Amino acid sequence: MNKVSTPTVFLTRRHVFSASHRLHSTELSDPENQELFGKCNGKNGHGHNYTVEVTLKGKINPKTGMVFSLSALKEILAETVDKELDHKNLNLDVPRFKALNPTAENIAFVIWQMLVEKLPPQLLYEVRLFETENNIALYRGES
Repeated sequence: MNKVSTPTVFLTRRHVFSASHRLHSTELSDPENQELFGKCNGKNGHGHNYTVEVTLKGKINPKTGMVFSLSALKEILAETVDKELDHKNLNLDVPRFKALNPTAENIAFVIWQMLVEKLPPQLLYEVRLFETENNIALYRGES
C-alpha cells in the first residue's frame, strides 16, 4: 500500500489589540520628525485598534488532523500580544520599544520575536499587522 504524503497547510489566526504610540526617531531632529511623521509625531501620541494575523505553516498531524491547536495559539497570543502590548503606550510602557520606534514595521517584527519564542521551531510563517485598514506591515522572518 502506498503511503499518502501529509499535506503542508497554512493556518492563520486573527487577533485584535489596542495600543497608542508616537512615531519619533531619536536619530532625527524634532523638525525632521515632524516632517517625516506628521500628525503621528504629536507629543501625546495617538492610538490604533490593531489587527494581527499570525500564519503558521506545517504538515497536518495525521493523529489530530491539525497543523497546530488554534486554542493553544489563542492562548499564546493572549500571553504575549495582550500581556505586553494591549492597552499600552508602546513608547512608554513596553521595554522592547524603549530604543525602537514603534512603527507598524517594528511592531510586526516585535510580535514575531515574541511568538517565535513560544511556538515549535519552523512553525511560524508570517505576522501581518494591520495598523489601519490601509496600512499593513508583514514580516516573515529572515531568509
